[in-house]
Amino acid sequence: MTSTTTHSVTVPGIGRAEVTVTERGEGRPFLLLHGGGGPQTVSGFADLLAEAGPARVITPIHPGFGGTPRPDALDTVRGLAALYVALLDQLGLARVTVAGNSIGGWIAAEMALLGAERISSAIIVDGVGIDVPGHPVADFFNLTLDQVSQLSYHDPVLFRIDPAAMPAAQREAMAGNRAALAVYSGTSMTDRTLRDRLRAVSVPVLVLWGDSDQIADADYGRAYADAIPGAVFRLLAGTGHLPQIETPQQLLGAISAFAGSDAGRVAR
Repeated sequence: MTSTTTHSVTVPGIGRAEVTVTERGEGRPFLLLHGGGGPQTVSGFADLLAEAGPARVITPIHPGFGGTPRPDALDTVRGLAALYVALLDQLGLARVTVAGNSIGGWIAAEMALLGAERISSAIIVDGVGIDVPGHPVADFFNLTLDQVSQLSYHDPVLFRIDPAAMPAAQREAMAGNRAALAVYSGTSMTDRTLRDRLRAVSVPVLVLWGDSDQIADADYGRAYADAIPGAVFRLLAGTGHLPQIETPQQLLGAISAFAGSDAGRVAR
């Protein structure tokens, strides 16, 4: 069963924000966070994860994405993390596995710092957010959609999108998503303080990385894992920046194995 609701959430230091949330399935709670491509980049995988369950999969739309409103005071990734920690409080959830792709991985990392009492583990899937000298995140905002596809997939031909063939409403939604991403992440897609702050993470963390990711390469992913005490790094074969789209079964296997074992793991 799938349901979509809009929650009014009060965020300390920011105020009230509306967040639209889709829920699927029943069982152990997963908060699944989308990247800059918008909520549709995780919707199919959310179905898969819920069906493989037992899992209650919660997929919010970051305010400003998908045509949703964004309050002016909500303008950072840390603010999004605080919003979702407050959402977990409001929903009364515990032992939540937070998983995020791209900027969603960045949000998951910030949530692991903010809300450990409700979060049992975090999974960063080809995340961005840290600064790694010599391994910059691709200059997303100066790339065409075709160039983004080339860098995002192991086999980009299978996933190439022709903007000219899109309905005007879809092009408008993509432009809105891009604008919201720029507000939250800045043009560099990094926070220079994050890498050092990750030393304070105290929950088990899995860092998954596509071996063909050219948005942020595998060494960037290894640096992400190295920054987090006790984090496990795993390379995913034959996939790029969006494994939930390109190799969903491989991603599902990695997530399911980790989520099933994290109760017995302790971060160093």
